Amino acid sequence: MPQHTSLLIIGAGPFALAAAAYALEHNIDHLVVGKPMDFWKSNMPKGMYLRSACDWHLDPMDIHTIELYLQTKDLRPPDVEPLSLDFYLGYAQWFQEQKGIEPLPVLVHHLDYADDVSRPLTATLDNGDVISAKNVLLALGNRYFQNVPEPYAGLLPPGRYSHTCDFVALDSLLGKRCLIIGGRQSAFEWAALAREQGAVTVHVCHRHDTPSFTPSDWSWVNPLVDAIAINPGWFRNLTADDKQAINHHMWLEGRAKLEPWLWPRLDHDTVTLWPNSQVAACEEASNGDIIVQLDNGQRLTVDQIILATGYKANVGNLQLLAQGNVLAGLKASNGSPVLDEHFQSSVPGLYFTGFAASQDFGPFFGFTVAVRASAKIIGASLVA
Repeated sequence: MPQHTSLLIIGAGPFALAAAAYALEHNIDHLVVGKPMDFWKSNMPKGMYLRSACDWHLDPMDIHTIELYLQTKDLRPPDVEPLSLDFYLGYAQWFQEQKGIEPLPVLVHHLDYADDVSRPLTATLDNGDVISAKNVLLALGNRYFQNVPEPYAGLLPPGRYSHTCDFVALDSLLGKRCLIIGGRQSAFEWAALAREQGAVTVHVCHRHDTPSFTPSDWSWVNPLVDAIAINPGWFRNLTADDKQAINHHMWLEGRAKLEPWLWPRLDHDTVTLWPNSQVAACEEASNGDIIVQLDNGQRLTVDQIILATGYKANVGNLQLLAQGNVLAGLKASNGSPVLDEHFQSSVPGLYFTGFAASQDFGPFFGFTVAVRASAKIIGASLVA
């Protein structure tokens, strides 16, 4: 017999943990399925730092905050900022323990929808177990949305390039030459880590000017996200021009700036920046070298190419939907699910949050600043 729950949370990253904390606080019957913080553990490199500060915590009840976690270690925010990946994983583990969140550490193979108002959604797990649920929240990481722009898929030698999401063992670059394609924070952080792990040359190629190494101002984001928690329709009901203005403001802070602590790690003769350029041709030589021709006439010889080309929502990439019967009935726009004011999709009972919700709820939902607002809005709709 299938196990039944009122709310099945698929995923165990920040958005899922926040949603589970809200469910526990409000006695919502639920289950969490997924390996805790797996995207952060498996798809981010050791030595990485977050761009967020201590105020972007996980608790929608504002109890088990990062600052409370620091108090248990007799530390203050200036002692740990910028936040390291290891620190954040430690906080997430502590948060999970304090809340008593115990995910089932398995993956969902496929999700099906049935015409049954009491338990319309059925998840079949990789281990063969089945869970039926009245509501399902997909709180999945960006792993499924990695963006490989069309030119590169046909231009670069198969097997000789990887997305940053997949290339996190940067110690494998010891003694090697690499090219990183991209010009935002991840490109430059991967470049710094590659150099520090012993790459003999690191090239960074991007189509625009190199962003400035200037502190980002996130102070305006928290009030907007708090406002969305109170009025979920706020962003979606803005005019197109107002939405564009907010998206542009977020772009200026998140993509047109680089963290200043990166520059000293890049100011080295083994790191070369190639702004206002892109790959024009690429071939694999008989000796295994990758010969790259840039459109500025520069010729590079490397051993590895890394695509720091970000993420793009595409629900068609979610195999747990494609392998079930849900995808055919799911309305999408530009690859993102079409959501109502409570994050519910066109499939009754199926909710999306995180990066997949950023088109309808704003660019903040691609960042952990939005986990608390997301948990409150979805949780409140289920309580109601």
